Parts: sequence; structure tokens; C-alpha cells
Amino acid sequence: MKKFFCWIFGVFLAAGVLCSGILAYWYFGATNYHLTGVPVVNYHQVNTRFQTCLTMTPKNFEEQMKYLHDNGYHSITQAQFSDYLNGRGELPDRPVLITFDDGYIDNYEDAYPIMKKYGMTGTIFVIINLVNQPGYLTWQQIETMGKDGIEFGSHTISHKPLTSLDETAMNHELVDSKALLEQHLGQKVLLIAYPEGKYNTQVKQATEAAGYSAAFTVNTGRDFAWDDHYELDRVPFFEGPASFQHFRFRLIFSAFSALLWKTHAYFANTDQLKHMAHYIPQP
Repeated sequence: MKKFFCWIFGVFLAAGVLCSGILAYWYFGATNYHLTGVPVVNYHQVNTRFQTCLTMTPKNFEEQMKYLHDNGYHSITQAQFSDYLNGRGELPDRPVLITFDDGYIDNYEDAYPIMKKYGMTGTIFVIINLVNQPGYLTWQQIETMGKDGIEFGSHTISHKPLTSLDETAMNHELVDSKALLEQHLGQKVLLIAYPEGKYNTQVKQATEAAGYSAAFTVNTGRDFAWDDHYELDRVPFFEGPASFQHFRFRLIFSAFSALLWKTHAYFANTDQLKHMAHYIPQP
């Protein structure tokens, strides 16, 4: 009996040491992209007018941009990110790709001035059909930001899931959205974010054929050069009661957060385990 308890203690001790080692690796390697990958952070709205899970207050957004600035992070461009994926050159120390989805007008009115204040740039994934519509960016605002270092990517023409479209409609969403952005900006558009994060093999192949160098899903995690370039992760950030603490945790422990999210999703989508999904946190 004594041997059995010693064996159990040894197993738990080994598991604890292993988990502690992994967390220490993620923590101390969080700022070294060679070890833990590049964080691609993702926002949507930044304003005080709405209170949804996709809306962050300018105050909290500024606190996060200030943290990046004060801790030596460098926002990178689409070209730098694409070069990294293709094994060309080195990124600056502590790189981060800052992205926004949908193209809300507050990206220009609220987020853009804050980013300029802290020397940050980023990429806004635009839904073409919503440009010039109430609550969304205008072409003039897009062009103004484009001349000042903010870059743009496609979120397609209509934001319909690409997996729901036939080949002709899918190519229209991919090719024409890219062409329109490049026409207005006078520069190459290299990145796309899949609407609703939906993709399959056909979507990935069509995206590559349309001339994009990389595509983002809604899966959580960091990106390595050896990852599938058309199935990349991001680190999403939302408003909440502990917005900054949440931001800092996800930024540093992106891999751990991703593991918990994927475990939760696996449990939630497995009939025999579904009842246990709510016990798996999604930090």
C-alpha cells in the first residue's frame, strides 16, 4: 500500500513539474517569437457608444497599446509578417501584428489616434459592401489611414462564409475585394480574415490562388513560420471587467489559452463529454 501511494505521489509530482516547466517556458519565452511564435492580436470595435462583447472602450484599448509600447513590443507590417512566414529576414524584437475585423468607423475615430500616439500600426480587415455605410469606414478614411501607415486586408465583399458559396461566388469574394482595396490604396493587400472563421480545403486553395500570402481563422493561438499559412491563429481581445489583466494573460500565455479553448471546444462538440465543457475555462 505504501508503494502504491508513493507511486501516485510520484506521478502527481512529475505532472506538476512538467506543467510548471511548460508554463515557465511560455512565460519566459513569451517575448521571443523564435520560441513561442508571433502574436497576432485581434480587435473589432473601440468606442464608448456600444456595450457588446466585440466593443472595447478607448480607455482600455489605450492601456493595452501603452503596455505594448512601454514593454518594447514592435507592431509589424503585412510584408514583415509575410516574410516571416516564408523564412525571409528577421522580425524586430517582440513583434506583434495588430488587427481589426469588419472596418468600423471607430477604428478611424478612436483606435487610430491611440495607435499613432504610441507609434503602433496595424491591419484592418474590411467588409467591402459596408464601406461608406453608417457606422463603418469610408473610402476617404481608408485612404487617409493607408497613407499614414495603417494597412488593410480583405474580410471579403459581403462577409458571407466562404464555405457556403460555389466556386464562382467564392472567387468573386476573394479576388474582387482584394482588387478594390488595392485600387484605393495603391499598394498590395497580402492578408485576409475568413468571415466567421469558416474555411475548408477548397477555400484555402482559392485564397492562395487569389494572391493572398496568408489567411486568418478565429482559432486562438500564436503563429509560427511552419504553420499552414492559410489556417493561421490570432489572439482575440474583448471588453470585460478585468480587460487589462485579461489582455496581459492572453498576450503572455497565448499557447495555454489556446489549449484551453480547443479543449473546451472538443468537449462541447463531443456528445459524451458535452456536459463537462463548462468546467473548462476559456481565459
